[in-house]
Amino acid sequence: MKSLLRPLVLFGAGLLALASAFTPPAVAAPADHTWPAADPAAVARWQSLRFGMFIHWGPVSLTGHEIGWSRGAQTPIDVYDNLYHQFNPTNFNADEWVAIAKAAGMKYIVLTTKHHDGFCLWDTKLSDYNIMNTPFHRDVVRELATACKKQGIDFGAYYSVTDWYNTNWPVTSPAGKVKRDTSDLDAYEKYLQGQITELIQNYGPLITIWNDVSAMYGKRGAATIEMVRRLQPDILINNRTGDGGDYETPEQRIGKFQLNHPWESCMTISAHNAWAWGGSKDGVKTLAACLDMLIRGAGGDGNILLNVGPRPDGLIDPEQVARLKEIGDWLARNGESIYGTRGGPWKPAGSITSTRKGNNVYIHLISADQTRIELPALPATIKSATLLNGGNVEFTQQDGKLTINLPAGPRDAIDTIIKLELDRPAMDLPVLTPAPEIKATASNVFEKNEAEYGAEKAFDNDADTRWATDSGTKQAWIAADLGHTQSIGNVHLQEAKDYAGRVTKFEFQYRDGDDWKTIFSGTKIGANFKKSFPAVTAREFRLNILDATDGPTLSEIELSR
Repeated sequence: MKSLLRPLVLFGAGLLALASAFTPPAVAAPADHTWPAADPAAVARWQSLRFGMFIHWGPVSLTGHEIGWSRGAQTPIDVYDNLYHQFNPTNFNADEWVAIAKAAGMKYIVLTTKHHDGFCLWDTKLSDYNIMNTPFHRDVVRELATACKKQGIDFGAYYSVTDWYNTNWPVTSPAGKVKRDTSDLDAYEKYLQGQITELIQNYGPLITIWNDVSAMYGKRGAATIEMVRRLQPDILINNRTGDGGDYETPEQRIGKFQLNHPWESCMTISAHNAWAWGGSKDGVKTLAACLDMLIRGAGGDGNILLNVGPRPDGLIDPEQVARLKEIGDWLARNGESIYGTRGGPWKPAGSITSTRKGNNVYIHLISADQTRIELPALPATIKSATLLNGGNVEFTQQDGKLTINLPAGPRDAIDTIIKLELDRPAMDLPVLTPAPEIKATASNVFEKNEAEYGAEKAFDNDADTRWATDSGTKQAWIAADLGHTQSIGNVHLQEAKDYAGRVTKFEFQYRDGDDWKTIFSGTKIGANFKKSFPAVTAREFRLNILDATDGPTLSEIELSR
């Protein structure tokens, strides 16, 4: 039987000798934890792109399990660490990957150059655990960076701060729950800085360094930010350095509306929310679900980084490619309401979100059957109102309300877009808050304090607020009236951070006449429960909690197509 031997990783004096050509002098984090601000022009340009491709890939694709997290779990560590001996993705074609991203309407690509498992997809001089020591023996990062430049797509590098393979990192697999007897974060910091320096100097310019899972790294992240700023002044770096960053990164959820700090939601196209290739039965999300992310992301003033997981042979799964092409076709018709826009002027509310640029505002009416909508009036003269793809729209502005009557005829099943031309720049308008479409009710509210803990707090897209029930509550329900029938095929439930795990049995239901009918049942919810199901068209939905260890407390309930 072939011996499973860990490949050599260069640490200690050997690593420092090799790193000397790449690593600038270490930068200590300032006492006040500040670091050079991002170039405002670079931030604005990145925001204008709105839509990018995330790629999670490596030898783990041979297993069909999750990258990094399956090490020591589904796959024994020694087996996982030697998958690279079999990794030979001969169908990999960087030009094809970039062409797929372009056809999807994506404007940038971020590749997992090194995930938590420590394997490097480039010809790093600081570790032998890299793509050049596989049977493939080709520098994937080099080829993809070159293809991006050739086709006019920006390229960014995901680089995990956490490294469960590197013996200088304090913890290891499975899931970073095993503490090492010895570790050396000072040595690891030099390794990290050396590798990020390689990526920027040898494969740049990069649009971003995308750090990840920085627990245990802490204030050292400030040194990372200062270093990348010196190496490439216009580069952006996300907020997972350990000590902040230029933009927030909500994961598997759409960020909340905010104009004062940029964000990018990282989402999966996989029907089972897999990041790496999830096997032949992984499937893809519906077109409506994918466009919902993009539309709501832009309406909240954020970017969407939509992930694909290529197969072990190097091909992006044809089912994923087909869905991406459909997204690109939609953007070819409607992209002016997404690219280069900012969120608002109305905050997102239920089935309505809005974007703006120049003297135009775009109202996105998402999968709803209204023929008449009312919004707070704009402090501007509306010169015209049209459907984005043709046809006039009747409107009035009076008594503090903008009323829009949609013309009769077929509606877009996913997103009906109304374009308003104004007499002034749309970004000069203040942020306006529509009346909430969702009317939430609950069987119990903590100490009857509706202002702080009412049912609507679970539907406000703010993880810092919560619906809470009285101590000792074992059974409760919380219901949402959407105001009109909508097609719902996904639910995202989050028990509040300090109260996760209380719910032990529940049903998710919809109202059919006088009856509540169960869509699915479950046990634990926890901090991040997601479920897809055959779409149900209804006006009211309910989470019916049948048993809990103590008063159920939920921070967010998100319903989508």
